[in-house]
Amino acid sequence: MSNRLRGLLMAAPPVLVVALFVGFPVVSAAMYTLGHTGGPNSVIASIAQRQHVADHWWGTTAAYSEVFAGGQFRRSVTASVVVTVVAVVVTVVLAWAIGLYVRLSGSRLAKVFSAFAVVPLFIPVVIASYAILTFYAQDGFLRTVAHLVGWESAPTLSYTMVAVTIGQIWVSLPFGVLMMTSGLNAVPTVLVDAARDAGASLPRAVWSVLLPMNVVPTVIVATFTGISVLGSFTVPYLTGPSAPNMLGPQMTNTFGSFNQPQQAQVMAMVVFALAAVIGAVYVWANFRTAKRSGAVL
Repeated sequence: MSNRLRGLLMAAPPVLVVALFVGFPVVSAAMYTLGHTGGPNSVIASIAQRQHVADHWWGTTAAYSEVFAGGQFRRSVTASVVVTVVAVVVTVVLAWAIGLYVRLSGSRLAKVFSAFAVVPLFIPVVIASYAILTFYAQDGFLRTVAHLVGWESAPTLSYTMVAVTIGQIWVSLPFGVLMMTSGLNAVPTVLVDAARDAGASLPRAVWSVLLPMNVVPTVIVATFTGISVLGSFTVPYLTGPSAPNMLGPQMTNTFGSFNQPQQAQVMAMVVFALAAVIGAVYVWANFRTAKRSGAVL
């Protein structure tokens, strides 16, 4: 048996599992959005309303046209993209700031600070969402303090996209801090010391040494956070407004409240496409790093 065939056989089990439990449902859902209501889609098609059935061998785009023509869907897509971008940027900046503080300081206070940053990892998302609602409610802590200092017009952030963004950052920050802290701590101290001995200031050493050697952790934090926020449901469902909201609650309402699974799966395909773009950035960054290191010919 050749080495190539042996390698293919060793890689076959996980590939088959992914193909069976991920690939097949994705293909089935894509076919259903194009109007193919038979086979594995026959059960859901039997109870669906406002369903578009294929009129060509390849299907029909009527479901996509209906969904894309809806103003609420467009507003939900805009809200999802904006919240995702803001959450990714803030999470990466905070993770870098905390990671740099721990890496450069090394004090007990820095370690305690980093430990507090990962506390949300151990708090259920449902509990955190209700805590955010209570904190930013009309009679919550924020408005109470604002009232005590004389600010009567303090905004109520509960059930707004601002609360959703805060919740997404809360949920995403622990992973970012762990990744950036481990990545920055993996850089040998002698490299930073060499840059300082050569006359580089501390900001210059960070820019020339720590930043280039932590491109992959940064890309991992950004892409994983983006995909997680884009497809999230609990935080926007509990803390966000009824409309417009992110695509997760929008899909659930379309399926559960209006009994339109085909339209809901069209929205799911939009989320899948956006997540695939983010995933492509992650794959490109890793491939580029591997190529520079000589691991890829």
